[in-house]
Amino acid sequence: MKEMKKYRIAHGHRFRWNDVDPDDHGSFESEADALRETQEWIGKLDPLQERLYAEGKRSLLIILQSMDTGGKDGTIRHVMRELNPQGCQVTSFKLPTPDERAHDFLWRVHQHVPAKGLIGVFNRSHYEDVLVTRVHRDISAEEADERFREINDFERMLVHNGTQVVKFYLSISKDEQRRRLQARLDDPQKRWKFSTDDLTERAYWDRYPKFCSEAISATSSKHAPWYVIPANHKWYRNYLVAKILVAALEKMNPRFPTVNGVPRARIR
Repeated sequence: MKEMKKYRIAHGHRFRWNDVDPDDHGSFESEADALRETQEWIGKLDPLQERLYAEGKRSLLIILQSMDTGGKDGTIRHVMRELNPQGCQVTSFKLPTPDERAHDFLWRVHQHVPAKGLIGVFNRSHYEDVLVTRVHRDISAEEADERFREINDFERMLVHNGTQVVKFYLSISKDEQRRRLQARLDDPQKRWKFSTDDLTERAYWDRYPKFCSEAISATSSKHAPWYVIPANHKWYRNYLVAKILVAALEKMNPRFPTVNGVPRARIR
């Protein structure tokens, strides 16, 4: 699939922020064309999830990272809408609690890794501890490098134990973020999502490209790749995420378990 290759950051590649245009919408002429194909890919997720759940031997972890208003919630709402809730869990990571701060930065994350048979979605993740912390100068470059090594080891361990990891960075432009924040403020039904903290963090926008590029370059591995998704167009974002997830599950190729000893007689 050409989109997977285009947006997948190869292991060892030095990713640069401008490598992906957030306004890209591929070969689609219109949103309507994309929506038809997107629905086809979303429709393939349900039977694959059922096989994963029935097999009960492996799991899938989806990591979503972005700037504020980048579309993490929207991606979950639209792409995952046909998944069986019984086999899917979503975890949102906010500021660490005092108890979480008393442990290593991966402690709070590990306990939410999906169990065998499940699909887990992280809305933000352990990457907050190498992105926001660098932007706000809470950790040094040396501390960040050590955390990158720990993250790579952690994700390698997850894959070794049967949890496939797929990571998406949803990339939007600064102008698009402004439009989305203003839309939240203007719409009474969306105003509850607006926070002055978003404006505070927006003031750091120009620092994010360097540290996002640094983190993605250091942690896009063969076993847990990053996909940098152009997300100014929500419909193209959904198309790409759905297509990549189908490909990941098809590669896992979960199987229904073989049931022995089933009686051949007709049940009366």
